[in-house]
Amino acid sequence: MRKLIVSAFLTFSIFFTACPTNPEGGKTGEGDKPKMTEEEIVAKAKEIHKEVITLDTHCDINTDNFTDDNNYSKKLENTQVDIPSLKEGGLDVPWFIVYTGQGELNEEGYKKAYENAIDKFDAIDRLVNNYSKDDIDLALTSEDVRRIHKEGKLVAMIGVENAYPMGTDLSNVKKFADRGARYMSLSHNRHSQFSDSNTEESKDNPDAPIHNGLSELGKKALAEMNKWGIMVDISHPSQSAIKQMIELSKAPVIASHSSARGLADHPRNLTDEQLEMVKKNGGVVQAVALGAYLNVEKASKRRFAEFNIVKKIAEKEDFTVYPSSAAMRQQIRDKEKQDEYFAKLREIRKKAEPEIKEKLKDVPKIDVKDFVDHIDYMVKKIGVDHVGISSDFDGGGGVEGWNDASETLNVTIELVRRGYTKEEIEKIWSGNLLRVLDKVQEVAKQIQEEEKA
Repeated sequence: MRKLIVSAFLTFSIFFTACPTNPEGGKTGEGDKPKMTEEEIVAKAKEIHKEVITLDTHCDINTDNFTDDNNYSKKLENTQVDIPSLKEGGLDVPWFIVYTGQGELNEEGYKKAYENAIDKFDAIDRLVNNYSKDDIDLALTSEDVRRIHKEGKLVAMIGVENAYPMGTDLSNVKKFADRGARYMSLSHNRHSQFSDSNTEESKDNPDAPIHNGLSELGKKALAEMNKWGIMVDISHPSQSAIKQMIELSKAPVIASHSSARGLADHPRNLTDEQLEMVKKNGGVVQAVALGAYLNVEKASKRRFAEFNIVKKIAEKEDFTVYPSSAAMRQQIRDKEKQDEYFAKLREIRKKAEPEIKEKLKDVPKIDVKDFVDHIDYMVKKIGVDHVGISSDFDGGGGVEGWNDASETLNVTIELVRRGYTKEEIEKIWSGNLLRVLDKVQEVAKQIQEEEKA
């Protein structure tokens, strides 16, 4: 939930230069949309949805939901993902995320971050080996994915969001790979020891770059990722770092949860130039269903409305609400006090929910159409072989129509409505990402063999 607060509420920056979206045109153009009734579209989508493997590269986790008494084996109230919801929505392959917020670049910070990462790896182990072992299994390869899916089980995979927990010990790359990590980003929000972050472009409080892209340690970490079969994730680093990663990587890269900057001018999205770089690299961009990255105008209206309501309640309790996470961190440097701030903010946010719901009922919501607009845009720019899907559930993601795993079919319905074929939908949902994983693991094997020779 921590990123839900940061991403969906705290980050009130406005990025005014977004281009208008085209919610009706579809990938084949206005005149080529399928001539089907809505009932026929839904029926076709249901058939396709059952037959293809659906894969979502970004589902955050809270280890409070991985305990003996409270876990994903049952329907939970405080999460967008659990086993019943995955089954209901037909979401076959959730990538569970080992996320660590960026802390201080020192040994104490690295130690705490490492403990956090291992705690999340352990939580995922408990899910697949204990709580839901009959319903879900961990995959390490595309062959594993297809085998487990054929067995009728859900498939868990693991991504690492922020390499900060590795500290300066690059042997941790292999350790994380051995624990099941199959992609990793070298930074998150704020610069890490490996890479500058996209937050250098923050319009509230930009973080001055400290590496001008990748640090020397970051370049070495990337080489280790190539060696041990971990996909390089470019979703959070700075523009300079992204360019360097694509140039240096011996294998295709991914953007695990980013959309198109040509439609929504947000630093977390990829420019047309970056999209073209990913295409030439042979990689894939996983469009993300997070409102602020999809439709800037709608997101700004809703953020400001929410902020004003929460601020009013906070003032009555003599609590200062900052307009963004970056602004808060400029004033509150201590990590424990930051955690206290977020805890109090959650309390106030809960009190504000009834008024927010009432005040925002007439404010346009960001929905599945806005999300698929970005898929359309990227397919037209770089081709259907380089586009995929991510939700960022429990990390700020979710849009009207796909607000939790149980509503996953609605994405397929919208793709069918826009004229995508079964083969194209299969590529977007999982084929492209698994192709990249195969290539990354092939390159890793080659590197290991060359070093043995």
